[in-house]
Amino acid sequence: MTDIDHAAPRRRLPVFTGILVLIALAILISLGTWQVERLHWKEGLIADIAARQAASPVPLAEIEAMAAAGGDIEYRKVTAAGRYINNKERHFFATWRGQTGYYIYTPLELADGRILFVNRGFVPYDNKEPEMRMQGQLTDQQTVTGLAREKLPGKPSWVVPDNDVAKNIFYWKDLDVMAESVGLEKARVIPFFVDADSTANPAGLPIGGVTQVDLPNDHLQYAFTWYGLAAVLVVVVAISWFRKGAKTPQQ
Repeated sequence: MTDIDHAAPRRRLPVFTGILVLIALAILISLGTWQVERLHWKEGLIADIAARQAASPVPLAEIEAMAAAGGDIEYRKVTAAGRYINNKERHFFATWRGQTGYYIYTPLELADGRILFVNRGFVPYDNKEPEMRMQGQLTDQQTVTGLAREKLPGKPSWVVPDNDVAKNIFYWKDLDVMAESVGLEKARVIPFFVDADSTANPAGLPIGGVTQVDLPNDHLQYAFTWYGLAAVLVVVVAISWFRKGAKTPQQ
């Protein structure tokens, strides 16, 4: 075997390595660019939600029309009027400012007989039952202002416990089951919720204004990570090639 035969594999190996490096570099840069795009999308979403929360409330009919047309109603400010059906309230297990308790979802019967489930707010664990907060059980005609919340299409995750309907403890907001469990016809129930604002209730319970908007925005950090890895790869390869060049014997 000649010296040329020995040299051929050594010449091909750097070419193959170079191709792998270019592929890895392209992947890292693509991931970084994707995170930048996600960053712009997330910033726009956060700004949009903030604008919705700051806007003036609109009548319930307007939100209904938007929902029927397939529009995004989430976090839009709305107002509705009716009477609470207090003996049909549903309890959603929740934590509010470090305290364990429940969000109280109460059906609001509108003038036309339809039902809107309203998240009236938080009560501590010991105040779960209505008799422990009777002053907050409003019976007259009420006007509610709050944020529209979309109906969940299904259980959010397998790690979320199943709802305990018998004990009136819901771990995820299943609107259909909430209504069915208290004998309300599905056809009468408006297909979304409203989270009541922070307007104070008698004796302070339930505590309104509990809507939590938590949209993590770590995309800039992720973008720096991917771009940083791409830069490190370039530096490592450059150093490696420089050292190999320095060790190559002069012909």
